[in-house]
Amino acid sequence: MAEMTRNCPDCGHDLPFEQVHAGPGDCPDAPDGVCPEWLCSSCGAALLIGLIELSFEPAAYDSARARVA
Repeated sequence: MAEMTRNCPDCGHDLPFEQVHAGPGDCPDAPDGVCPEWLCSSCGAALLIGLIELSFEPAAYDSARARVA
């Protein structure tokens, strides 16, 4: 597992955080496979670190010209 030190919001101290899906391409929740979730090794609090890519599809709508006011 990968590890780094961050301030834990639950513990209130700088503690090591571990990444559950440490290998590249191992995370099933991220499109690129890089897991943004890090867990405090002391209490288990989770931090999302990094960018999460979201894709939005535009909603289908009727043309405004087809409607009469």
